[in-house]
Amino acid sequence: MQPGRPPIPTERKRALGTLREDRTPPGESYELVQPNSPPEPPEGLEGKGLIFWLQVFEQARWISHQTDTKLVEIACEEIQEREVLRQLVMENPLNTKLRAALRALDKSLVSNLALMGFTPADRSRLGFAEVKTEGKLAELFRRKEEHEQRVRDNKIE
Repeated sequence: MQPGRPPIPTERKRALGTLREDRTPPGESYELVQPNSPPEPPEGLEGKGLIFWLQVFEQARWISHQTDTKLVEIACEEIQEREVLRQLVMENPLNTKLRAALRALDKSLVSNLALMGFTPADRSRLGFAEVKTEGKLAELFRRKEEHEQRVRDNKIE
C-alpha cells in the first residue's frame, strides 16, 4: 500500500504565501541552539564512523546535539561496520552471504540517514532545502553573459 502525498512543510507554505494561520497549531516555534563544539564521540568509534560523527555535528545544523546523538551514533557504527564488511567482501567476492549482509547493512544505513535528513528528498520534505533547476529565462541570461565574457576576453564579435 502506497502512503499518500507527504505534507508540505510549514516553511515552504510560508515562502509560497499559502500558509493559513487558522490551520497552524497554536504555540511557539523553536530554534535549535547548538554548542560551538561537537559532543564527545562514543568510545570505540574510529575511521569513517568517527569522521562522519564530526562532520554531522559540525555541518548538519538541524541535528540536535542533545536529542539526536543516539541515532547519529548508530549511523556511525553502521558506517564503521560497513568498512570492515566491505573489506571482507572485496577479499572474498564469491561469498554471497557477506555480499547479502553488506546490502542489508547499506539498506539500514540509508534508512537511518534519511531519518536524519541526509538525502535530498528528505531535506526537502523536512523543509531544509529545495532542489531548483535553472529556468529557461535564467539559462538564456547565463548564456548571454558567458558569450559577452568570451567577446570581452577575445576582443571579437
